[in-house]
Amino acid sequence: MSAPVLAGIPSPSQGEWSLGPVPVRAYAIFILLGIVAAWWILDRRYTAKGGPKDAALDVAFWMVPFGIVGARIYHVFSSPDAYFGPDGDPVRALYIWQGGLGIWGAVALGAVGAWIGLRRRGLRMAPFADALAPGLLVAQAIGRLGNYFNQELYGRPTTLPWGLQIDDAHLVGDFASGTLFHPTFLYELVWNLAMAVVLVWAAKRFQLRHGRVFWLYVMLYTAGRVWIEYLRIDDAEIVLGLRLNVWTSLLIFLVALVAFVLIGRRTKDVPDSVWLPGRAPADDDAVTGTDDVSSDDVRKAEDEGLGSGAGEG
Repeated sequence: MSAPVLAGIPSPSQGEWSLGPVPVRAYAIFILLGIVAAWWILDRRYTAKGGPKDAALDVAFWMVPFGIVGARIYHVFSSPDAYFGPDGDPVRALYIWQGGLGIWGAVALGAVGAWIGLRRRGLRMAPFADALAPGLLVAQAIGRLGNYFNQELYGRPTTLPWGLQIDDAHLVGDFASGTLFHPTFLYELVWNLAMAVVLVWAAKRFQLRHGRVFWLYVMLYTAGRVWIEYLRIDDAEIVLGLRLNVWTSLLIFLVALVAFVLIGRRTKDVPDSVWLPGRAPADDDAVTGTDDVSSDDVRKAEDEGLGSGAGEG
C-alpha cells in the first residue's frame, strides 16, 4: 500500500546524461566542481600566506589522485557488504562513478600526496593545510549535490516540510512509495558552508597558525558528521549499536582536539614560515649574495694591491 505523497523536496529525475557515446554523471561533475572550488580558495589563501603562486596547483596534482583513491578505499572498507558480502560484487569497488567516497580516506591519503608535492617544492605542510581547510568544506558541500542526484545516503523518514522525495527505484528497506526522508545531503551541505565561514572568521580572530586551522576544520566537520550520520539509514557497519562512521568521527574529533590544544601551547611565539628550513628563496639569495660580494672583494683587493705595487716601484 502506497503512502500519500506529501509535499517536500523533489529529487532529480536523472543523474546521468549522454554526450554522444560518453556518459556524463552528475556525481562526477560535482566532485570535479568541488575540487576546482577547493583549489581556487586554496590558491588565494596560500599565496596570501607567502606561498609560491604556482604551488597550489602543483601540489594538487599529487593530492587529488591520492585523495580520490583513499576516499574510495575508505568507503569500501566501511561498507564491505555491497562488494564482498553474499550478494556483493568485488568488481563494483572500482565503479567510483556510481558514488561512494569516504572523506577520511581522502584526507589521509590526500595528505600523503600533498606531503610528497610539498617536499618536492621545499614547503611545510602545516601552513598549506591551514590554507586548504576552508576549501575542503566548500568542496564537500558541493560534492553532496552528487548524492542528491544519485538519490542516495538520505536519512530517516520524516514529516517535515523539507522532507526529500525518493523515487521507488532508490528506496532502501521496506518504506512505502511517497515516504519523505531527511535530506541529509542538504544538512551536510549547509553545515559545511556555515563551518567554512566560521573557520575563516576564527582563523583571523584568533590568529590560528601551525596547522590549527586544519585541526579546527576536523573538529567542526566531525561534530556535524556525528548527528548527520545518526540520521542515515543506508547500509553500514554497526559497532556497539552505532554506525562505524559515527565512532570514526568521535575518535577523530578527540584526536583533533588534542592536536589543536598541544600545537597552540607549543607554537605560541614560533614563526609560521611556509618554507622548510634552508629552502626559502631568501636563504638561497643570501648564499648567492655572499659569494658575489666575496668575489668583488677579491678583485678589488687585487686591483688595490697592483696599484700599490706600481706606486712603490
